[in-house]
Amino acid sequence: MTQPHLLYVAWGYPPCRGGGVYRALATANEFARSGWRVTVLTAGRDTFEQYTGTDPSLESQIDPSIDVVRVPFEWPAQDADIRTYSWLRAHLPQVWHRWRAALDTVTFPERGYGPWRAPLERAARRIQETDPVDLVLATANPYVTFAAADALFEEGVPYVLDYRDAWTLDVFSGVTLASHRSRVGRWEDRLIARAREIWFVNAPIRDWHADRYRVHADRMHVVANGWDPELLGGDEPGTETRGAAVSPMTVGDGDRSHPRFGYLGTMTRMVPLAALIDGWELAKRRGSLPPHATLSLAGYLGYFAVPDPEMLATIERGRAIGVSYDGPVPKQDVGDYYSRVDVLVLALGAGRYVTSGKVFEYLATGKPIVSVHDARSAATSVLDGHPLWTATESIDASAIAAALGRGWQLSQTADATQRDAARAYADRFRRDRQLAPRLRVLRDVATTPSESRG
Repeated sequence: MTQPHLLYVAWGYPPCRGGGVYRALATANEFARSGWRVTVLTAGRDTFEQYTGTDPSLESQIDPSIDVVRVPFEWPAQDADIRTYSWLRAHLPQVWHRWRAALDTVTFPERGYGPWRAPLERAARRIQETDPVDLVLATANPYVTFAAADALFEEGVPYVLDYRDAWTLDVFSGVTLASHRSRVGRWEDRLIARAREIWFVNAPIRDWHADRYRVHADRMHVVANGWDPELLGGDEPGTETRGAAVSPMTVGDGDRSHPRFGYLGTMTRMVPLAALIDGWELAKRRGSLPPHATLSLAGYLGYFAVPDPEMLATIERGRAIGVSYDGPVPKQDVGDYYSRVDVLVLALGAGRYVTSGKVFEYLATGKPIVSVHDARSAATSVLDGHPLWTATESIDASAIAAALGRGWQLSQTADATQRDAARAYADRFRRDRQLAPRLRVLRDVATTPSESRG
């Protein structure tokens, strides 16, 4: 059988450090492991170095068989070098930003990313001309990546859209962001109508789209994020131990007077940091936690390379009560970070459509997890049934303090049987297992003659 060729289109790919990069890295790798030739179309390294920050350790995780093609990306609105500013931008910045936003959306309705459509489509067509593609898988966000898939569809190449989240739905508020008549709505209607499959990270987001696009609902699937054994110190997919649960991580030192709580992930202003710190302070004051308990907050503060100053100030006020900001953790070191924590804290923005990729890594550790998020969050359905999980009843200091206290108790009372059960529970959420059903189907799509694809 001829080896099928996948074109994988993703703006954020190593060394990008954004949350979606882990899904992109793992998805392309899994296709390569499953016998596909994979070409990744992504932005240049300098894009991430200049604007978002990088995690160089991620590049070593790219399957060596994958061909990475980088397309230059310019982001004028994020340019912090004032020496390059025009007179208009320097003297009338609000006027300049309105003008820039209008210019960005001339060819594609996505602020900041729209101008990338033309170079992206040209690159996709060049690849198609020199090495014909059997399937395109475009992942968002940004959603301009979908334009490359649409361009090759015109040449007879089927495509899959990996939304991850949503383009026309605010996953935090549940508000519809664009009507079918809007430019975004018209683009989405066209893209979904043509797609072979459409993927979402959780059932609530999938169901919302299935209701909005009922005639295409049968092509919509949940492909959860999952966790990656090779990045957490377990067995790499593809080995003879592939079916085993993640290798047990080192449990905390067991010092009952110095329990270590930890949060690892990108923090945005949607994360209830202030409430978490208030709850932490109250838990210590009540005696729900030992006086020397510590809370480590690790990861990026905001989406860009420079930490969000408001969030830094929020964390700083917790310093006297054992709260620390420990900065970003390279992906190759996350297993070590988790091994030094006794209880994991999952703090998320509110919204029934919110899952988070970190919840799956948390599961893989086999350690107690304290949820500090809206009970309606899609993360709740992932955690429900985990033997070492407890959740706050509401996002206020008193409820959070109580949940933190229960988390500490779990860390002290959990026995080997419970920890083994926690790791076994996590095994079903391995990322390769989330992808496997879709890869089986798409292999058939790629090897079907184009005239019979429909």
